[in-house]
Amino acid sequence: MVSLATEQFPPHVVCLPFPAQGHINPMLKLAKILHQKDFHITFVNTEFNHRRLLKSRGLGSLDGLPTFRFETIPDGLPPSDADSTQHVPSLCDSTKKNCLAPFRDLLSRLNNTSSSKVPPVTCIVSDCIMSFTLKAAQELDESYLTNGYLDTVIDWIPGMEGISLKYLPSFLRTTDPGDIMLNFAIGEVESARNASAVIFNTFDDLESEVLKPLTSTLPHLYTIGPLQLLENQDQENALNSIASNLWKEEPGCIEWLDFKEPDSVIYVNFGSVTVMTPQQLIEFAWGLANSKCTFLWVIRPDLVVGDSAIVPPEFVAETKERGLLAGWCPQEQVLQHPSIGGFLTHSGWNSTLDSLCGGVPMICWPFFAEQQTNCWFCCNKLGIGMEIDSDVKRNEIESLVRELMEGDQGQVMKYKAKKWKRKAEEATASPTGSSCLNLEKMINKVLLAPRDKINGDVILPGITGLGTYGES
Repeated sequence: MVSLATEQFPPHVVCLPFPAQGHINPMLKLAKILHQKDFHITFVNTEFNHRRLLKSRGLGSLDGLPTFRFETIPDGLPPSDADSTQHVPSLCDSTKKNCLAPFRDLLSRLNNTSSSKVPPVTCIVSDCIMSFTLKAAQELDESYLTNGYLDTVIDWIPGMEGISLKYLPSFLRTTDPGDIMLNFAIGEVESARNASAVIFNTFDDLESEVLKPLTSTLPHLYTIGPLQLLENQDQENALNSIASNLWKEEPGCIEWLDFKEPDSVIYVNFGSVTVMTPQQLIEFAWGLANSKCTFLWVIRPDLVVGDSAIVPPEFVAETKERGLLAGWCPQEQVLQHPSIGGFLTHSGWNSTLDSLCGGVPMICWPFFAEQQTNCWFCCNKLGIGMEIDSDVKRNEIESLVRELMEGDQGQVMKYKAKKWKRKAEEATASPTGSSCLNLEKMINKVLLAPRDKINGDVILPGITGLGTYGES
C-alpha cells in the first residue's frame, strides 16, 4: 500500500512493513531500490524487531549512511527479549489498535527536525495490513496547509520564479484529489486547449514573462486588455449607459470625492465574493480609524459570514468627519478620481486592473481563487502592492495604510503605479497599441474566420482573463 503526501524535493519516503520476517524482506528491498533512485529513506521497524536486527547484525552495513535511516515504534505487546516470531494474531490486533499514535508522533518528529540532511516526509509506503498509515498520511497531507509548507518556493513556472505555493490559486490548496474546485479548474483549463482562441484581459507589457511561454501550449492567444480602457475609447457610444453591476450603486460617492484633496483618500472594497468574519470587519474598521486617513469604504450587505455587515457605532462616531461608507459604488470612476491615493483590495483581477488603470497602488488582502497569485504579482513583480496577513490585525492595517498614503514606500509605489497606467494606456489608446492590434487580429483570424474553421467554442477564458463563447 502506498500513501502519497504532497511532493517536495528531495523526496523522503517512510517505509513501514508488517513486523514479521516475510514482510520486512520485500519492504527492505523496495527501500533499497528507492534509495538508489535518490530517495531519502526512513525504514520503520517495531522496537522488538529492531533489537533482533541489531543482535543479528543485519543493520551493520548501513552504519553512517545519512540518507538511509532506521526508526522504531512500539508494537503495543508486552515487552519481551525472546528471539522468536511473535504471535501473529496478537500482533495483527495490537498494531491495528496501538500503532497509529506512535507512528503519527514519529512523522511529526521527522518533519519538525527536518533539514537539508533530513528532508520533510513526502511519501509513506506501508504494508496493506498496516492500514492505520492511511490516516497518518491524510493527517500529514493536511498539516502541509498549516506547518509552513506553503512557503515552499517554486522555481519551474516560467516568468514566476520565486513564487511560493501559498500564492498559487487557492483551488490547488487541497489535499483531497476529489475536491470539486480542484477538478473543475484543471478540467476547464485543459479544455481551453481545444478552443480556436484564448483571450486574456491583460496587455503584453504587463505580463510578458508569463505570456511568452504560454504561447507554446496556447498558440492562438490574444491579449486585448485592459478591456475598460478599450471600451472607453468611444465616449459617445449609446451602449455606455448599460452597466453590469449586480448591486445598486449608491449616489454621492463621486461628489463626496470631489471635495477631497488629491491622493488623500484610501478606497476600500473587497469585491463581490469575498466574505469575512465579524471580528475581521472590526479589525479593518479600527485599523482604518487609527490610521487617521480619509477613506471611502464599500461594505456589501453580505460581506460578513452569516451576519449583517455592521461596523461598531464607536467607529462611525470616530470617523464621521473623514470617512464614507457605501453599499456599492462605480469602482472604475472611483479609482480614476484624483483624490484616490490608495486601494485596499481583495486582489481580484478586475479590481487589480481597475487600480492599475487609475495609477493607484494597493494594499492586498486576497481571499480565494487567483487572488493570491494576483497579490504576489502586484507586490513582487509590479512593485505596486503591499500584502496584509490573512489573520488581519488592526495594528497592521493602521501601519500599512499610513505607509501607503504617507510613507516613502507608498510614494515609490505610486510612482510605479502611474508608470503602469501609462503603459496600459499606450496598449489601448491608439490603433498601433499592442492590445488594439491583438483585438483586430483576433476579430479577423477568429471571429470572422470561415465557419468551417471554428470548433464550436471560439474563445475561452484565460487564467487571469475574460472569455466569451462563440456560436457553434
